[in-house]
Formats: sequence, structure tokens, C-alpha cells
Amino acid sequence: MVDSREPRLHKNLVAAVIEALETSFGKGYYADKVIERLLKSNKKWGARDRGFIAESTYEIVRWWGLLWALYGKEPQLKRKELYRLFGIWWEHQGYDLPNWPQFAAVKGLNLKERYANLPKNAVGLRESFPAWLNDLAQEELGDEWPKVAAALNLPAQVMIRTNTLKTTRDELQKKLREEKVYTQRLPLNAIGLVLEKRQNTFNSASFRAGLFEVQDGGSQLIAPFLEVEPGQKVIDTCAGAGGKTLHLAALMKNKGSITAMDVEERKLAELKKRAKRNGAHNIEIKAINSTKVLKRLDAKADRLLLDVPCSGTGVIKRNPDTKWKLQPEHLDRVRKIQKDILQNYTKMLKPGGMAVYATCSILSSENEDQVAAFLEKNKNFELVKDQRVWPSESSDGFYMALLKKH
Repeated sequence: MVDSREPRLHKNLVAAVIEALETSFGKGYYADKVIERLLKSNKKWGARDRGFIAESTYEIVRWWGLLWALYGKEPQLKRKELYRLFGIWWEHQGYDLPNWPQFAAVKGLNLKERYANLPKNAVGLRESFPAWLNDLAQEELGDEWPKVAAALNLPAQVMIRTNTLKTTRDELQKKLREEKVYTQRLPLNAIGLVLEKRQNTFNSASFRAGLFEVQDGGSQLIAPFLEVEPGQKVIDTCAGAGGKTLHLAALMKNKGSITAMDVEERKLAELKKRAKRNGAHNIEIKAINSTKVLKRLDAKADRLLLDVPCSGTGVIKRNPDTKWKLQPEHLDRVRKIQKDILQNYTKMLKPGGMAVYATCSILSSENEDQVAAFLEKNKNFELVKDQRVWPSESSDGFYMALLKKH
């Protein structure tokens, strides 16, 4: 949230937030890209100004549905209404609005009374989710949904994973302290750290030396779930920019081989740079540009990671506009892709080998239901174990299932 010690508004900064909201909701761009472009075009802003614009935009996006409910109007993108929505958000935090003409229509509204009058059992409204997604999550998660919805609105912390090819968590924590980056140990494992305050770590000497990668706590649990061993042949089929690929390389102590695959070559190019910085030497990069690439790897893998495309509903606290950009038809497409990947990519696994199916989704239809449907159709596979990681202070939301091929 905005720094409560200095709740003072500046017209040019509020105007920048309004512009970001117009662009994000008007053109369908994700807020992080909108903010990045906006800040690049106005280099005169200092760190505090930039922080105000980014955090204010993210928080209004996060609470978009609730703020319009408090205002009593349907969402719209008229500039005068966006200013009023900003005013409602500002007062909802307990701050006083200045006497600007843009805020005259909403200054002094009794927001506590309006909030109290919202339906008590309306989780989607109070936690600011679109009606269709709230209904679906309620149907699939039942009694868990209110807790999950609240957790998805927690501020996202910055977490990092120690690169054990080069250092230990204790050594990294000490080195970061010397660089004035202060951290706490992540309770989920023996390699994670949480930054005490949000700051840019990409310019630090430790990052440039490849001593760590930024990675959510729950995400750090996925690579170990695959139970890799040094010397094995591992295939990461949806590697992207390679966060989990690099973790696998560390777990394998650079022994054996990892084939990192993806349909997006630009992401693989980023993985190549990261692998060099991390000192990960056992990674081969392979773009999936035809079905022949997959066929050549039939029954070659001891271990297979299927970190499949998904709705992203587990990482909404990190990407709040996902809940407004996601649509039912997109979810249908994603579930079909997941089904196809499970059915076709598992052919790369040797008999006796194991695969992890993983998502960053909270929805059962992308998780347990997909695994159950696959097992029903493929009797030569069994479920060894699965795990839900619910959204919390120390994690986004994830699902992982370990499957064994007979």
C-alpha cells in the first residue's frame, strides 16, 4: 500500500495512475507492462514517485470490483469517474482527500457504512473477484474458497532461491546483508529467503554472480517433488525462462542432462543467459517447433516435468489483473492444452520413470480432475503422491502431482 507516513497526493502522480488504469482496462494490457512503459517514458520521477504510481495502480486493480461496489456504479473508463474511484480508494485506506474538483463528488462518503451494507456472504464482492470466477471457485473449492480468496489479496512478498551450485543459504544471507539487502529464512525449505522489504535485487553483486534467482516459495517446492538424482536424463517440457530448470540443475549437481523445451524461443533465449550466470552446465535447450522434436525423445526421460500453461489463478496476488483479464473461454482453451500435454508429452518417459504435472492454479478442474482423467485413460500410470500449496504469506497457489509409468 502507499506509505502511510506521507499520505499526500500530487496531481501529476495521480494523473499517471489514472492513465495506467485507462490503458490496462481499456486496451487489455497487463498492469506490470503498462507501468513499466509509463515509468520509462517519465525518467524524472524519483524512486518514491515511481513506487507510488506502481503500488497505487496495482492496489486499485486488485480492489477494482469492490471499489466500484462502494461507489455504487458499474465499472467504466471515463476519466472523471476514474478520478472519483481513486478518491474512494484513497479514503477507504483512511486518508483524507484534498479539495480537488476531481474528488468533489466522492469526498466524505461514509465508506465504512457502505462496506458494512454489502451482503455478508458475498465473497466475490468483498474480496473483489468477477462474479463468474467467484461462482466457479465456490463450486470447485467449496468451504476453502473464502480463505483462498482472502489469501489471494495479500501483498506479494519478494522471495529468492539460493543457487546451491554456488553457495548456501547462510552464506547468501550474509553476503546480501553486506549489500544492504535484508532477508528472513523461508520456512518452506532450506534454500529460500524472503526480502524484508521490496527492493530491486537484479543490480546486486550476488545476483550478477548467479548466487540466487527470484522465485516464489511454493514454486521452489516443484522441482524437488520430481525426485531427480544426479546422472539422470531429465526433460523439462514447458521450461519457459527456466526458473524450475535451473533448480533441477542444482538438485542434480550439474550431473546428468536436462533438456529444456518450450514453444516460445524467446523464453528459451532468456534461459540460456540465466543458465550461464547460474553455472548450470548440464542444460540442453530445444525449441518445440514440430511434433518430430517430441517423437525423437520417445521413452528417453528418467524424469519429466510438465509445468503446464494454466489460468494463473494461483498467482493473482502477484498479478492482480489476472482476475479481470481471464475469461471462461480462455480457461476452456487452457484446460484442453493441459489435457493434450499430459496425454502426448508423457510418451517421452521411460518405463519406470516419473513425471510431475504442475500448475499455478487453484482450480480443481486444472489440477486433480486433469490427473484423474489422465489416469483413467492411461492404466500404465499411477499417482505416487500429489500436493496442494494454498496461497499464503509464504507462497502463491500451486498444485503438483507425481506420476509413475509402469
